[in-house]
Amino acid sequence: MILQSFRPAFAVILLLTALDAVQAEQSPMNNERLGALISRIDENAEGGAGFWRATVAGRDIMVITDEAADRVRIISPVTASNDLDAALMLRILQANFDTALDARYAIAQGVLWTLYLHPLGALNDVQFLNGINQVINLAATFNTTFSSGELSFGGGDSNELIDALSNKELAI
Repeated sequence: MILQSFRPAFAVILLLTALDAVQAEQSPMNNERLGALISRIDENAEGGAGFWRATVAGRDIMVITDEAADRVRIISPVTASNDLDAALMLRILQANFDTALDARYAIAQGVLWTLYLHPLGALNDVQFLNGINQVINLAATFNTTFSSGELSFGGGDSNELIDALSNKELAI
């Protein structure tokens, strides 16, 4: 079933529900608070003050910040970009339109990544954890539903492709 593909980030969802409401509404976000959140997600996370590596639901993620530019980026490697043919590239762009939600597929340094971008100062704890969840789900559903969550924005090609190919039990 398609919904089962969204389980990899279940640990992040549990952490979301465990967050104290006051902490979730603190602002502005900064590297210190991000470091504390990342440590709660993965006690073995490495890095700090602008760059962290962690493992969430079995997937490697990196969190990169620039406080001066007020940006945060959450990324996870998916596959080598030279493994992507024209049909797969088209499908990735379709997913970016309607099923990737706030996360996206992107190519850099010969790698297909999933990524989430946000202004750092405006980011709250729940949005940060939701961003991680979407990055993990988008990476985990690569070459199947190409989705960062159970929702689809609609208006694109993905829903029709998912319905047609799911009925045939084929990869999307």
